[in-house]
Amino acid sequence: MPQTVKLNEFTFTRASAPWTTLPAQQQPHWHDHPDYDLIEAELSGALPLVAHSEIREAKRALGLAALGEARVLQLGDCAESFSDADPLTTSRKVRNVARIASRLADRTGQQVARFGRMAGQYAKPRSSNFETVGGIELPSFRGELVNSFEAELSARRHDPERMLQAYDASAAVIREVRAHWTGSAEELDGGPWVAHEALVLDYENALIRTDDRTGEQFLTSTHFPWIGERTRQLDHAHVSMFAAIANPIGVKVGPTADPETVVRLCQLLDPHHTPGRLTLIVRMGREDIHVALAPIVRAVRRAGHPVVWISDPMHGNTVKAECGQKTRFVTHIIEEATAFRHILETEGAHPAGLHLEVAASDVTECVGGTVPDESALSERYETLCDPRLNPDQALGVIDSVF
Repeated sequence: MPQTVKLNEFTFTRASAPWTTLPAQQQPHWHDHPDYDLIEAELSGALPLVAHSEIREAKRALGLAALGEARVLQLGDCAESFSDADPLTTSRKVRNVARIASRLADRTGQQVARFGRMAGQYAKPRSSNFETVGGIELPSFRGELVNSFEAELSARRHDPERMLQAYDASAAVIREVRAHWTGSAEELDGGPWVAHEALVLDYENALIRTDDRTGEQFLTSTHFPWIGERTRQLDHAHVSMFAAIANPIGVKVGPTADPETVVRLCQLLDPHHTPGRLTLIVRMGREDIHVALAPIVRAVRRAGHPVVWISDPMHGNTVKAECGQKTRFVTHIIEEATAFRHILETEGAHPAGLHLEVAASDVTECVGGTVPDESALSERYETLCDPRLNPDQALGVIDSVF
C-alpha cells in the first residue's frame, strides 16, 4: 500500500524504486537488523523534509548559473554531527554561508545561489572498510547516519535506527534554515538551500515522493542532492535513482573520468538539456585538472548539455601531515580552483562557483592563512572526517580565485 502525505496542500505518494535491484557501492551492512523493516516503514511514512516548491526555486536559481547569469556557492561541514542540529549552531552556519557568498557576489558582480552542506550530510564514502585508530583496527566511520565516530567496535556497527536520527536532525536544521528566509522573492532566489551527498540509498529512497498533480518524483530529503565520485557508475543504483527524480542534481567528476563517460552521465541525468538540472562538480586535484578537464568540457559542450560547472578544489588535494592528521594546503586549493576557472573560460564555458568544505568556526584543519604551518593543526582540529577551511581561509580562496 503506497504511503501518502500532505505538504503545502499537495499530495505526495511514495515512489516505487526499480533501482533497488541494481548494484550500489558504499552501502551500510544492516539489513539483518531485527528492526530494519519497521524503521524503513516509519521513514517511508514520514513527512517530506523539503517542499517541491523550494526544490523548484533552487533549480531555477541553478538554471541562471547554467546560462552564465549567476554564481553558485556550496559550503559546509565535511560530515555533520547530530549534536549540531540546534538553532544556534545552524544559525551560525547559515550566517557563514551568507558572509562568504556575499564576498563572491562582490567579486563577480553576479547573484549567488547559496547551498549549505547541511541537513543531511550525515554519511560519508570511505576508501577502505577499516581504519586504524590508536593502534586498533576498526570498521571505518561512515558518518553518523551509519555508525558512531567513537573508537569502539560496538559503536562502529552499522545501525539502521540512525536513519531516524538523521531524519529528525535534518528536520531541525531545515526549520532553522527556513527561519532565515525573509519570504521575499529576492532573498529566496539566492537561498540558502540545503544539499548533501545522497549516499545511503535506504534513507534516500524512503524519502522519495511522487507529486500526484504532476507525476514528478522528488527526493524530499534535500533541495539539491549529489552523487559522489565513488558512486557514479553508469549502470548502478545511484545514477538510476537520480535519473528518476525531479530535483536539481550534482555529480562529482574526478581525475579518472573520461569525456565519453561524463557525456553519457549527462545523457542519462539531463536527457532534456534543461538548464539547472545538472551540476558537474569538478574535483581532480591541482595537477590532474590541467590534463583531464578541458577534454571533458569540450565533449559536454558539443553534446549540448547546459550544465552548471563548479569546482571542488578540496577533495583532490588531501595529504597527510607529519603528525598523522589529514590536511589540505590553502595554496593547493587556490591553485586548482584558479586552473578550473581558467580552463572553463578558455573553453567558452561559465565557471559558476565553488564547492568547499568550510567550518563555521575558527578551526585549524587546513594549512595557510590563519594556520601558518602543520604545527598549528592540533589547536582546533575538530572535523569528524576530512579537514575543513575556516571562514577566513574560505574568504581568502574567494579573493584569490575571483
